[in-house]
Amino acid sequence: MIKNRQNKILLVFLSVLMSHTAMCQLTDIARLEYSFIPKTKSEDRYTRLRFLLNYPIEIKEDNYFIIGAEYNRIILNLEDNYPFKTSLIETISVIDFNMAYTFKTSEKWRLGFKFSPRIASTLTQKITGDDFFLNGGAFAINDRTKDESVKRPYRLIVGLTYNATTGLPFPLPFISYYRKPNENWSFAVGVPKSNVKRFFGEKNTLQAFVSIDGYFAHLQESSIVNGKAVDNISLSVVVGGLGYEYKISKYLYAYLYSGYTIRLNNVLRNDNRDEVFKLDDLNAFYLRTGLKIKI
Repeated sequence: MIKNRQNKILLVFLSVLMSHTAMCQLTDIARLEYSFIPKTKSEDRYTRLRFLLNYPIEIKEDNYFIIGAEYNRIILNLEDNYPFKTSLIETISVIDFNMAYTFKTSEKWRLGFKFSPRIASTLTQKITGDDFFLNGGAFAINDRTKDESVKRPYRLIVGLTYNATTGLPFPLPFISYYRKPNENWSFAVGVPKSNVKRFFGEKNTLQAFVSIDGYFAHLQESSIVNGKAVDNISLSVVVGGLGYEYKISKYLYAYLYSGYTIRLNNVLRNDNRDEVFKLDDLNAFYLRTGLKIKI
């Protein structure tokens, strides 16, 4: 009972972080990304291909409506022997449709609202209501990063997020804080990522980071594992490492993050989101690289 409660708490935490990630990446116009985690002491491996596209529409000065979409294709290459048909979870699709509106309320503060319906499923059969999830949030942003009157520029984001995968009928809070003490250094504390950055001119940035990644999805073809029904799958990863970012042009960036997982939990779950079978919990190497266009 205690273990199941801890697993549900972790799932709630992960869902909040994923919702916050979506809000932060609304500044990305486009992103193409590849992630890779090999399983320790095994031929199994986890791969994710990701594409994101957002289009901002200026309603009036400093007021924007943003529409966009994000597609994640998750590939689980399971070579070990498992007590179920691994082809049922070989590929997972997570598709977000993003709609957001942001506007200034004063010289210092901006509000933002986001609504993101999601399809997260193996998509081996016809889409049903179990494949749909609703995410959203409201955010207050105090962005002083370009305020020349501030000695040490900063950005503070506070808000409430709602994510259907948590199973909770109410929104959950979060907070994120960024500061740039001088031209060479910056740091960010919050979720889903905390980091310390060192800037080498305008084009090169090196950082040490701790971040959280993962997903939750419905299995359209449920199976019986060890006498229990399996209906969902989730992955939660806490990783630390180093990252490098190169500014190719005014808006185009290339990046590479490499590190080692501090915590990894890949789990098959039942309809109540209780853990049924653990696919992997051994820490491993982590790689994420890609290109992004941001404003």
